[in-house]
Amino acid sequence: MADEKLENESKTEVDLEKLNDLFVYDEFGRNIRFSEIYKHQKTIIVFTRHFHCFVCKDYIEDLGIIPPGHLQAADVGIVAIGPAPFKFIKSFKEETDFSYPLYTDPDRKVYQALNLKEKMVHGDGKDNKHVKQSLFMGTLKSTWNALKVGEFEGNIKQQGGAFILGPGDVVHFAHIDANSLDHTPINDLLEIAGVAPVSFPKDKRE
Repeated sequence: MADEKLENESKTEVDLEKLNDLFVYDEFGRNIRFSEIYKHQKTIIVFTRHFHCFVCKDYIEDLGIIPPGHLQAADVGIVAIGPAPFKFIKSFKEETDFSYPLYTDPDRKVYQALNLKEKMVHGDGKDNKHVKQSLFMGTLKSTWNALKVGEFEGNIKQQGGAFILGPGDVVHFAHIDANSLDHTPINDLLEIAGVAPVSFPKDKRE
């Protein structure tokens, strides 16, 4: 069933032409043409929800522990993109210990071009291999952090997704998250991209 699901998602249509004139932003507010991210290298691109989303933080933490050597051996890159203002990039990277490139799309134009869902839907998380805390405590912590900062660091209705693109106009895989817990297991992304697997607590690998 899992293999069938991945096969169907690999056939999800992505209109790359819509992306050619769209930009994301780095932590200094500089714009980067989205298509440049995967122009020269096959790249795993993960779109998150708002930066207070504890599920996304857990996922990005795990994405960040992939050894650079694994990626270099396969000539694959990793990039994460969030819907928050760029001023929150630095703190989000520090909170998740994520050392790979992280950009933002505050106007969510790339999100919309990729047909990522804008709907407040929560899953049960039973099949999520990267959630490290209870849904109740995680939600409580997310809300408290948002109250401390004074804003949610991104549209709270926006869902994410995962794509493997490039080099150039090539789509290897596309997954649109149906809800806040519908992340593609990271090892599935690595397998499709031709990268060696990583052992996670809920997804043991050799």
